[in-house]
Amino acid sequence: MISLAVFVFTTCLVRQVTAHASMFHPSMWGFNVTAQTFPYDNRPVAPLTNYNFDQWWFHGHLDFPPHPSDVFQLPAGGAATTEISCDKGATSFFASSPGGDVRQGDNVCPNQPIAEFHTTGFDDLKGCALAIAYKSNASEVVPEDFTVFSVNQTCVWTRFTDFQVPERMPECPNGMCTCAWFWIHSADSGGEQNYMTSFQCNVTGATSTVALAKPQVPRRCGADPDNGKQLASLSNCTYGAKQPLYWFQAENNTMFEGAHAPPFYNDLYNFVDGPQNDIFADSYLQIPNPSPVATAIPLLQLVPALVATQPVVRIFKPGLT
Repeated sequence: MISLAVFVFTTCLVRQVTAHASMFHPSMWGFNVTAQTFPYDNRPVAPLTNYNFDQWWFHGHLDFPPHPSDVFQLPAGGAATTEISCDKGATSFFASSPGGDVRQGDNVCPNQPIAEFHTTGFDDLKGCALAIAYKSNASEVVPEDFTVFSVNQTCVWTRFTDFQVPERMPECPNGMCTCAWFWIHSADSGGEQNYMTSFQCNVTGATSTVALAKPQVPRRCGADPDNGKQLASLSNCTYGAKQPLYWFQAENNTMFEGAHAPPFYNDLYNFVDGPQNDIFADSYLQIPNPSPVATAIPLLQLVPALVATQPVVRIFKPGLT
């Protein structure tokens, strides 16, 4: 007979294995990957930590591509509604889930506490991001190609999660781009974990032909009271197009923060909530090199979408006001 202690331990272990979260859509790589597909749990919801490049890049799912006709649509100037869950069975795509339909409204993790998607509450949410590479062939995409174009700072919280798409997003080549969903959760609820779910995407309703600027590595520049920094250092921010946060892997990191001070998709790294409207080649007249002691910060072009969403910035010179 199995002892009560063993039963409780096993039950807890199973619940831990079913935790975490991912975006789900047929356009994604690894849509039908299960816990048995790999020698280790490499489902889309499984976290990425201390992995080599081939393991964490595209979640190791490049050999499990979507059907060419399954493409996630990104309406320029509109909202892209994603489904995020701990279990594909809790999404509209439950039919191909091993456990069947377990949907429960807008609940990310039905019948489980919010700790299962790594938060202590709404005020502890740290944001998710969508990034895009203007390449149709995913095998040609490298980490430096991805540009974050939308952030939802109150993610992961609901199954249906909207990401606002910049109005000036240009068309994709051959009607196809490569996108990815990224998430790093609060340090207060779980270990050092990254999440990356890649998918085929296409920008619809594009009216602009201005290309995206070359994305740069984000910098920690916002107020950080948890680590003793009460005020933001705006001159130390990365402005304009920014790469995703590649952190806590065995290879190819661009973020080197410690386990107790993770990088996040929010103001801490100058990711505004909503569309990233300053990611285009003509978004700025000038971007000085970021520095905590700099005397200048970038000067925006007077593009209406930028003025509405980005902080007003100007060039500061010693002795001038």
